[in-house]
Amino acid sequence: MVDVAAKTATHRIARASGRIQMLPATFKLIEQGNAKKGDVLGIARIAGIMAAKKTSELVPLCHPLALTRVNIDFAGEPDSAWLCTATVETVGVTGVEMEALCAVQVALLTIYDMCKAADKGMTINDVRLDEKIGGKSGHFKR
Repeated sequence: MVDVAAKTATHRIARASGRIQMLPATFKLIEQGNAKKGDVLGIARIAGIMAAKKTSELVPLCHPLALTRVNIDFAGEPDSAWLCTATVETVGVTGVEMEALCAVQVALLTIYDMCKAADKGMTINDVRLDEKIGGKSGHFKR
């Protein structure tokens, strides 16, 4: 792991996003709350939050962080896709980009898992860091 002991603690924010593309019928199942496994977006939101909190256990050499906020949002898109956006915050000596990216991936994987019986052809794509605020490298915005 990188030695961050000499770094100053600052307020750090990262926002990441990604999409899951599916058949229109699958999109409607989720939108109308009729998926067999239950509230897909609600459960995916909780999975994303849990993933952000567990990132250091999943990604080797990633520092464990005390997160101060994790927010997962979903927006339906006209092409039968769901956009997931994760915003993660901390006050610390290292950033939360990995936590935001991990949250998006796991939230989207949860949607896939909950709907795979209806649509095995779903695709997860465009996962990326959209914005990072705080720390030595400053502000990054895609």
